[in-house]
This record gives sequence, structure tokens and C-alpha cells, in this order.
Amino acid sequence: MENKKPSFDIVAIGDIVTDAFIELKDAEVHCDINHEQCMLSMRFGDKIPYKDVVIAPAVGNSPNAAVAAARLGLKTALVTDVGDDEHGKEDIARLKKENVDTSFVSTHKEMKSNYHYVLRFNAERTILIKHEEYPYAFPDVGSPSWIYLSSVGENLVPYHTEIVKYLTAHPETRLAFQPGTFQMKNTEALLPVYQLTDILFCNKEESQHITKNNSADIKVLLEAVRAMGPKLVVITDGPKGAYAGNGKETWFMPMYPDPAPPVERTGAGDAFSATFTVARALGKTIPEALSWGPINSMSVVQHIGAQVGLLTREQLEKHLANAPADYKPQQI
Repeated sequence: MENKKPSFDIVAIGDIVTDAFIELKDAEVHCDINHEQCMLSMRFGDKIPYKDVVIAPAVGNSPNAAVAAARLGLKTALVTDVGDDEHGKEDIARLKKENVDTSFVSTHKEMKSNYHYVLRFNAERTILIKHEEYPYAFPDVGSPSWIYLSSVGENLVPYHTEIVKYLTAHPETRLAFQPGTFQMKNTEALLPVYQLTDILFCNKEESQHITKNNSADIKVLLEAVRAMGPKLVVITDGPKGAYAGNGKETWFMPMYPDPAPPVERTGAGDAFSATFTVARALGKTIPEALSWGPINSMSVVQHIGAQVGLLTREQLEKHLANAPADYKPQQI
């Protein structure tokens, strides 16, 4: 009997990391007059005290998306790479615990697993990143309903060429793309990916970087990103809300109110993007998907780490049922 590959709702692609959250005790933040460009400052050449450290394994944009989708009830897998070390083993064990299929996780001998440091200060964070240069290779993932592509290391262009070939050969599989640091540095080389994207997620600053457009007008930025090829562009703007545009209609969605001041914001964007994608995979409309995303973001920022606060579908729908009257998508 022929062994058929399992059919997944979402296959996420991207690097997996362990985050070490270091809560700073003695630091300062200096911002420009508009309070937009800020710098974290500490005494140079000195011993800097810190309050606490929390370790979060198996995180990163795509692992966070995979876990979010699994908790919301979808059949999910992750394509990623780890080193042959304890961190890599812990990453795989954690994914399995979250019901994320690990068949496409590659372990590389004599290589380290990714490890990042997150400097926490006043509910914001500055992340020190280092992506190992794995020999990326795209596996045979079958024909999932969605691919969710996000952050990988610097040696990414040949890998994305493989992904483009796969998507071209599988038009039934839709692509959600949340560009990471190095993907945004290679925008021109990755234009074929943008052109095959069904949903593109980024924040306002990232949209300006991707398009080389410094406009503060969200509608201008939505169209500038959409001109690169994505069918639908979703731009988040922190506590101000989120916007979506498909060239015909544009929507604004306020953020879901926080029940308490945010504890730590890492993973809020991943939670929003993944939850929006899950909603679309379940057949929800764009306005309905916009109403789902901020709820998971709200929950995530109430905890340290990107995955602790991710909700089940039952929990999300309960929050939605109890939403304030003004928590509604608006056409603009």
C-alpha cells in the first residue's frame, strides 16, 4: 500500500531559536522629539545589574505561527533547522508537545542551534540575534493548504528559489509571508516570493523599509507593498491598530484592549499574523480575520515569551464574544 504524506492545513517555514529574556534593571531610553526613534542606553565598560532571566525554547516567527495554528485546531508542521545539541533536542521536544509535526525538522551535526538574547526594559524589548548558516533545503511537504514563510538566516536566496519553484508547481497552496530581518535586506532578490504571496504581513516601519517609502500614510504604504505583488497586505501599527488592503477595499482594526499593562511584547506580531492566517484558512472573511488577530496579540503580551499566551479557539471566541462594542473592523 502506498504511504501518502499527511495533508497539513499550514506548514510554517523559518528558523527556530531559544530566547533568553534578560530583564534589565539599570538602563535608559532616549527618543527623538516624535518619540519614534528610540535608543536603549547602558553604561559602557561597566557591570550592569539585571533583575531576572527567563528561557523560552522553540520560538521564532515561524515556530510561533505553527504553535498558534496548532492551538487553534489546525494540522500544522514546521520546516526548520537545528544543531545537534541540547537546545535543538529541546526545540523538537517542545514542538511535539504543542502538536506541531516535526517530520521536516533537520538536525545538523557539528552545528549549533540558534540562540538569541532579548533585553527587556519597560515592557519593550531589544533582541540580539544570530542565525546559524544552515545548509537550507526545502523538503517535500506535500500539498498543504497554506505555507507560512518567515525569518531565516542570511544565506537565504537559494532556499527561497526552491520555495518559489514549489509554489509555482503547487498553485493550490497559498502563501502567507511575514518577512524577517534578512529577508527584508534582500527584497529585490526575493521579489518572486512577493509576487506569489497571498497575504503579506509587516509593521509600519517594516513596510517603509521594504518599499523604501517614508510616507506616514498607511494607505500609501499598503499600496506600495501591494504593488510588489501580494494580493492582500496587512500592516500593524502597534497599539494604534492594524490595516489591511487588497487594492479594492481597505480596513482598519483597533487593538483588543489589554486587561492589564503589557508584560512583554515579543511575539505579538507573530500571534496577530498567524491568527489572521488561521482565520483565512478556516474560510473567514478579511474583516473577520482582522477581528481574530489582535485577540491573540493581547493575550501574548500578558506573558514573558512568544507562546505562553497563545489561545485555543474556544478561548479566542470567548474573548471575541466579550469584546467592547467598538471592537469592529472599519472600512476606510
